[in-house]
Amino acid sequence: MEILCKVFLVLLLFAVVAPELGCASHNVRIFAPSLSRLAASAASAASQPYRTSFHFQPPKNWMNDPNGPMFYNGYYHLFYQWNPYAAVWGNITWGHAVSTDMIHWDILELALVPDQWYDQYGCWSGSATFINGKPVLLYTGWSNVSFSRDNQVQMQAMAIAANYSDPLLREWTKLPQNPILTAPVGINSTKFRDPTTAWLGEDGKWRMIIGAKRKHRGVALLYRSSDFIQWEKAKHPLHTVALTGMWECPDFYPVPASASITGLDTSANGPHVKHVLKVSLDDTKHDYYTVGTYITSSDSFIASNANLDAGLGLRYDYGKYYASKTFFDSKKNRRILLGWVNESSSELADIAKDWSSLQAFPRIVWLDEEDNDRLLQWPIEEIEMLRKEKFSLKSSQIDKGATVKVEGVKSAQLDVLVDFELPQLNGAEEMVVNTNNAQQLCSVRGATRSGVLGPFGLLVLASEDLSEQTAVFFYIMSNGEGKWNALICNDQSRSTLAADTDKTPYGSFIPLSGMEKTLSLRVLVDHSIVETFAQGGKVCITSRVYPTKAIEDKAQLYLFNNGSVPVHLRELTAWDMETVHIGSI
Repeated sequence: MEILCKVFLVLLLFAVVAPELGCASHNVRIFAPSLSRLAASAASAASQPYRTSFHFQPPKNWMNDPNGPMFYNGYYHLFYQWNPYAAVWGNITWGHAVSTDMIHWDILELALVPDQWYDQYGCWSGSATFINGKPVLLYTGWSNVSFSRDNQVQMQAMAIAANYSDPLLREWTKLPQNPILTAPVGINSTKFRDPTTAWLGEDGKWRMIIGAKRKHRGVALLYRSSDFIQWEKAKHPLHTVALTGMWECPDFYPVPASASITGLDTSANGPHVKHVLKVSLDDTKHDYYTVGTYITSSDSFIASNANLDAGLGLRYDYGKYYASKTFFDSKKNRRILLGWVNESSSELADIAKDWSSLQAFPRIVWLDEEDNDRLLQWPIEEIEMLRKEKFSLKSSQIDKGATVKVEGVKSAQLDVLVDFELPQLNGAEEMVVNTNNAQQLCSVRGATRSGVLGPFGLLVLASEDLSEQTAVFFYIMSNGEGKWNALICNDQSRSTLAADTDKTPYGSFIPLSGMEKTLSLRVLVDHSIVETFAQGGKVCITSRVYPTKAIEDKAQLYLFNNGSVPVHLRELTAWDMETVHIGSI
């Protein structure tokens, strides 16, 4: 505790004397567009059919990675990569928004801007860590050593709040000691970024990891510090996996081994704790995670299943979902996951609508008690406050080739829950299944193909004539050895009549034991985003779609079955959802 107290006193000292030391104290109102201008643009953007109603996105311009999410003094804080000047990537700053419920957000002044030699080309991604209850920010500065873009380097920097008594944490101050880390020998200085939330070891020292690569090997470099300013690289990385390429935006956190939905502080450890290592693969732009054991004696991580190691096995999301970040929500004792969802439209379309990208709806994440190698994800419970009119269907059969409209549902913003009885698995088509061919199968065996046990599921954002539809469906197949898998797909191949759009179907597999009684889906529909949670959150898939006819109150909801075996619907419940307006304080 003496070390922690000393560290925090030092940090407070920096905050007080920073102006005298020449450290930047950011009054960013002169750097960024004014909040009144943003509010005005939000009003004009509200009429756009592809802006979301309950997902976070700034009123305009480009956004990417979530950074440093946290709960502090009554407010949830979300920082995010943002371009203040255009709807394309560039001029990267840390935008800042606050909320009391992760639903209703207010945008504040920018938290970090590129105004120092070590971050002159951008303030890239990072994390927040609490020291004695006070958050500090670690981030990557993009700069160079010769003031030429031809000699780019990535360095780690730190910022502290100018006033910790302000619950909004409006202003942040960069330390005069920055950069606190530069790339070590043997690591490409352009592949050294994205510090994680730090955790405290039993020896009183802090640890954090930074993403990197050596040749084609993904690496999580481990650093230790006694004072949170001077960091020393460990001899060995926390973890590394061959042929996975650059590990961006790593994340490392504990979960209860008992599969409890309760979350843990990032420094928690012990015999009843497992750890999750998440890496964002720069080569594929997918987020992979692996569950395993953190060996404190060697500061190393061992995946529970080598076949599901980081970058090889399971993904948070099998659609558009990247650069994710978790945090421990001390208000409700849960682990919250946030992720960046980019566009499927062209850059010209983004420029025309004057914005690009959004954040996925916040998810709670915990260990699956049926399969301890897998995580479960589910929308945070606060979403229920947005539910309006309710629509229900119960106990009905969907015959071969049937498409059934859910009467009364005419909305582009929905929360849909549906349970199907698991059909008799005898007669399921045989298929060789591996984790790499799911997306291909979703394309080849799309929603319009006739099979045996599927495809069956939902058509969302569908036009009256069904010329536009996004299908979310199951397709059950056998491996011929008494085991089955449910292919789960988001098929956006017919999502829009527009040509200049990526319509790639996405999907994954859910192993079936044959003991299951139901197959379940939860789908969040929000104008241009479809987030699917299959079988209680075992598999998640996010799509971006841009219908031209199935917009606003012209969007319909259908059930369908193109399998030769009838499917029994146990229950469907759908809610029209409130629109949340992003504000400013």
